[in-house]
Amino acid sequence: MSYPKFYDEVETINLKDPLADFLGSFEDGIIKIKYINIVKFAGHSCPTVAGAYLMTKEALKALYPDTMPIRGEIKVEFKEDSKDGVAGVIANVISNITGATKTSGFKGLNGKFARHSLMEFNAAINASAKFTRVDTGASVEIVYNPSGVPANPNMQPLMQKMMQNKATQDEKKLFGTYWQERVKEILTNGDKYPNLIIIKMV
Repeated sequence: MSYPKFYDEVETINLKDPLADFLGSFEDGIIKIKYINIVKFAGHSCPTVAGAYLMTKEALKALYPDTMPIRGEIKVEFKEDSKDGVAGVIANVISNITGATKTSGFKGLNGKFARHSLMEFNAAINASAKFTRVDTGASVEIVYNPSGVPANPNMQPLMQKMMQNKATQDEKKLFGTYWQERVKEILTNGDKYPNLIIIKMV
């Protein structure tokens, strides 16, 4: 399987999953999630998928500064409805990482390990997402705005040709290269863009 090599350069998200530990899925329940895993789940790599991964990574760092994040014990809220814009795409990525779902998640064993009811939409927040630790109640709001990360100026004309089924195979490949270059910039050079991720403890 061939893919852009920068996927392997993106910082891994490490979590402890008590359910995985209980069922013997992973030793000590330790799960390492890489960006390539999320791309497989989503079926593509784009600024939205990258942003969801980035938001989750930074939120978990803020909420668990000295300990490993606990998968299944993190609540996530969104201002938008799940059907609005890209909220559903972002929610799916975050769900894959944190285990949080609204209604479809695991119902638990003897009152433990429940994953449902950990995700809410139409929340009264002014952020892209809000993450809350279930055990302590500590919360962080994150705003993600990739508009400041420029795209290659040649990308838009190529997209138009592709949408019109007029692009050659070489042009299709070049478009994909340009597209992933912007995703790479978001994920590996985010520090260059101060408004890309704004995080606030609440």
